[in-house]
Amino acid sequence: MSGFDVRAVDLAALNSLTKYPSIPTYHALDPANGSLTEQPVPFTGTVIGTEKVDGTNSRIIVLPDGSYLLGSREELLYAQGDLIGNPALGIVQNLRPLAETLAGARGDTIRVHYLELYGGKIGGQAKQYSTLGATGWRLFDVAVIDDLDERLGWAPQRISAWREGGGQTYLHEDELHKVGLDLTPRLFTVDAAELPQTIEGMHALLGERLPRTLVPLDDSGHGAAEGVVLRTADRSVIAKARFQDYTRTLKRRR
Repeated sequence: MSGFDVRAVDLAALNSLTKYPSIPTYHALDPANGSLTEQPVPFTGTVIGTEKVDGTNSRIIVLPDGSYLLGSREELLYAQGDLIGNPALGIVQNLRPLAETLAGARGDTIRVHYLELYGGKIGGQAKQYSTLGATGWRLFDVAVIDDLDERLGWAPQRISAWREGGGQTYLHEDELHKVGLDLTPRLFTVDAAELPQTIEGMHALLGERLPRTLVPLDDSGHGAAEGVVLRTADRSVIAKARFQDYTRTLKRRR
């Protein structure tokens, strides 16, 4: 996109284009009661398991002119050079120094770094990582969005459908490792045929593979982990498995 000027684009469209899409649970949730069903997401080939860190979804959006925006999962919070930023969840305060190191590269695409900011006072599980108020972040995905002249002109409903339907292009697992930022911990790599198909089986796998978080911020944290994200190397299939969903479902069964 030649002559990109963030002041001239539709910021609502830019925000929607760069949001992180919803990730399904590995076993589908019953909308009637929130319990898991015996219907797993179908995977094929090699599956990578990573720790799901319990914090707040954050975005560093590097624009074609080399400048950047910071955002939460739902809204834009700060543009490079602003005197005042939205203080929500501490995203601007904690991620602006990192964003400054990522900015500067010019091109024809938008590059979105998706990070989990955690600890501090972020969410109900912050004390699992630190009871002293420490904060940290981990990168979990990078999207590259092109064809901006066209996409920034789409209607809101079309952008949302494109995003939630898998329209965004993500870096391959190998490329993610070359970004040079700390990633969410990689726990295991297995063939899809080895993934548990039952709720009991996945609950057992979570306990075996992730008995405690691998990203504590100091020794004061309580240490419980949220769960695991399962993904193919090209991110064409992705799903999450959270301890609380499996514990709640199995408790109801008993």
